[in-house]
Amino acid sequence: MTPTKYRLTLFLLLAIIVVTTYVSLHIGTISIPWSAVLVGFDAETLDVAPATADTFRTVVSQIRLPRVLTALLCGAALATSGAAYQSMFMNPLVSPALLGVLAGAAFGASLGMLISNNILVAQFFAFGFGIAAVATAVMLARFFPGNRLIMLIMGGVISSSLFTSLLSVIKFVADTQNELPAIVYWLMGGFSAVSSSAAAMVLPFVGIGIVLIIAMSGYLNVLSMGDEEAASLGVDVKRIRVLLIVITTLISSLTVALGGMIGWVGLMIPHIARMICGPDNRRLLPISALIGAIYLLIVDNICRTAFAGEIPIGIMTSLMGVPFFILVLSRTESRWN
Repeated sequence: MTPTKYRLTLFLLLAIIVVTTYVSLHIGTISIPWSAVLVGFDAETLDVAPATADTFRTVVSQIRLPRVLTALLCGAALATSGAAYQSMFMNPLVSPALLGVLAGAAFGASLGMLISNNILVAQFFAFGFGIAAVATAVMLARFFPGNRLIMLIMGGVISSSLFTSLLSVIKFVADTQNELPAIVYWLMGGFSAVSSSAAAMVLPFVGIGIVLIIAMSGYLNVLSMGDEEAASLGVDVKRIRVLLIVITTLISSLTVALGGMIGWVGLMIPHIARMICGPDNRRLLPISALIGAIYLLIVDNICRTAFAGEIPIGIMTSLMGVPFFILVLSRTESRWN
């Protein structure tokens, strides 16, 4: 991809985000006039009663805007993390879900919900156990002999199974009247419960994490060449890899704390971006972030508007991801040979 095509692609994706965001603020159970945001919810211009204009303003600013921003940043975070993991471990099938991050974070957040009603506790536990899940996968990969990448995937499978089992224990001991339904519904994924305060508290860290990963795209290019080649170029491989794992795990875990288990985004979107711009992480990561943001926001809009009742977004991403990923994988196989 030439620099001109790259800039045009970024501009097009940003334009799609702006349009999709504007549409998302106006569609829903309560229909908001299309000009409401542009005119600042002025009752006279909208030709509605002042109380109605205030209702429109409240719905947009307190409910839909936090949800839209959360969907955008969670989509960007999952896609960026997936692209970083794939480059870091030189494997196109690696993703936060495959390495156990989502399972560990889900267990941690569920444990936090079980012992406290404070969202900060759930978010802290989600991050801590997300780190623990990745550490478990990496240690297993180093402990057993064999191909490092294959053992890493196997370690991720074991780690994911371990924390999924622990999550089942949490479900078993949770109160069946109050705690268990909340945990189960939350695990299916969704942004309906995201509040403006929670979004304001968590999303800045997600955004900073995405920026840091993109800023380290040059290191990812070097790491994708292999540890020996990277070390010969003067890169502290262990320190850079640990730092990247911490950042990617942080933002992946925070997406779980905000929206529950949302699979396939980190595995599928980087492949789509790679088809567009190639494997250079300096271009791949920004495009992955933008496509991931667009994708998750569109899916969230479908979940909350296409049916009589809202469908958990984790179910929808899985239903859409499986057949689409099969198609993407068949077209990108040659790029990894």
